[in-house]
Amino acid sequence: MTLHPSSPVWAKIVSFVRFQYLSGAVLAGAIAVGLTAERAEVAAQKDIELQVGVVQRFGRQSTDTLTLKAQPGDRLTVRFQADNQTKTLAGETATLNVWMQPLPEARIEERVVLSTHRSFESAEEDATRWKAEGIPVEIAQPKRWQVWAKRDVYNTPLLRRLLLQSLQAKGIQTAFIDTQVLQKEPQASLTINGQRVNQDSLQIGAGRGKIQVTTQVGTDDRTTRLYAGSLRLQPNAYGTYTLVNQVPLEAYLRGVVPHEIGTFAAPAVLEAQAVLARTYALRNLRRFEVDDYQLCADTQCQVYFGLGDTHPKTDRAIAATRGKVLTYDNELVDAVYSATTGGVTAAFNDVWQGPNRPYLTTRIDSVAKSWDLARKPLSEEAYFRQFIKQKQGFNEIDQKWFRWRYNSSMAELNKDLRDYLKAMRSPLVNFKTIQRLDVVQRSLGGRVQKLRVTTDQGAIDLEKDNILIAFYAPASLLFHTDPIYNAKKQITGYAFTGGGLGHGVGLSQTGSYHLGKLGWTSDRILSFYFPGTQLRPINNAIVFWRDPAQLQSSYQ
Repeated sequence: MTLHPSSPVWAKIVSFVRFQYLSGAVLAGAIAVGLTAERAEVAAQKDIELQVGVVQRFGRQSTDTLTLKAQPGDRLTVRFQADNQTKTLAGETATLNVWMQPLPEARIEERVVLSTHRSFESAEEDATRWKAEGIPVEIAQPKRWQVWAKRDVYNTPLLRRLLLQSLQAKGIQTAFIDTQVLQKEPQASLTINGQRVNQDSLQIGAGRGKIQVTTQVGTDDRTTRLYAGSLRLQPNAYGTYTLVNQVPLEAYLRGVVPHEIGTFAAPAVLEAQAVLARTYALRNLRRFEVDDYQLCADTQCQVYFGLGDTHPKTDRAIAATRGKVLTYDNELVDAVYSATTGGVTAAFNDVWQGPNRPYLTTRIDSVAKSWDLARKPLSEEAYFRQFIKQKQGFNEIDQKWFRWRYNSSMAELNKDLRDYLKAMRSPLVNFKTIQRLDVVQRSLGGRVQKLRVTTDQGAIDLEKDNILIAFYAPASLLFHTDPIYNAKKQITGYAFTGGGLGHGVGLSQTGSYHLGKLGWTSDRILSFYFPGTQLRPINNAIVFWRDPAQLQSSYQ
């Protein structure tokens, strides 16, 4: 099932993506895959506009400040609605602040949180499960990813409590009502050319299409970035504001690729990363539907720093692959990548909930026959420990995160788990101490699928990427644990020994560096990490995304 036509995200995709974009360089390819010459010619003249939340939580503190500046010789133009008309202000520099506006009376803000997750992928699969139970939902990210009961459906205190009671009656313990009593709320205020206006929504542009933004939000370090396109300040679902960069796709990639892969790799590696970054962006336009934009600018999407640190090498890679995306069965792939796999890639379902993707498989990350998974599956503990000791014959050897060991004291582990259980509203949050950790299930590729944590109050089974929320020590799910004993043979902590950094699904960035040194082309690198996929120009026949509920049957 494709996105429903009534969805706001569908409207944006139709407006900015489908039938709009192809470069002149791939015009002939577009005609070959089904666009008429006339339509392709029109499409070649346009670029896709993305909506990226570059400052997601502006206004949590009264000291939050954004300073916007036009390029030398240029001016900013600010537009907003007031008195039933569009008003315009102009100047070289604008400052955005917030002031805490007292409310006439206290206001209660509530939402039913059905579940909490480390990743959007697992949250989306859980949302599918809730919808199958007849509960309308929305996915949000106040801090961690959450699935909420849809607020405009459960819009009274009674309805919210009836829903929670029905879930608790079924033994569901993950759901809770998040209640906040507000005495005041942030009000955005803009000052430009000596004039000050209080507005919740502002559209900001510049004649030359570039705006410098200096950000001071909360206790974060002061940052200055240069963004292409335009900016929009708008309210979000959490009672604060988001600064959204409306930016053409290819300009967006200039601010992504050098920060995700670096600039020291072979050109083919940079081209592969450019294809994946482009595909990922178009595949994930739905992520922030609840906040009315599409993508974020950090590792929960792709790191995006604007135009300030672009590089000629990555610019050439973006230009060389302009308009090209990676597909499987006429659909954009989940174009995921991570720093280091640890010598073996993970299947989609090894890390996240949801159906496996046939192009995201478990395979040894090596061009040599360094390990035989069929004969020595890493789901068996003895083979896994043998594998982790092996440090030669892989694409990622000599990389910092290829193999690692971290020790965690019992005090650290207890604190980590207590923080996790508190966030999850678990009834076991008042435990005194962890008694033992046991890996009880691994995937074929060795990723921990279930970690049993035994406490004095009972046992907790942590699954897949939730393990990485609960404990700080492991850098990936590719690890084993060993107790650390004192002189009295008492457990004082655990050692985590493993490999890889990140989820390990899809392309290994450090592995691709090695393949580039071997002279592999970008097509070959992508085929290695995404077997069975096709590199194609964007065209009107490609499906950008389908509901996860429909994926399993289509891949069988």
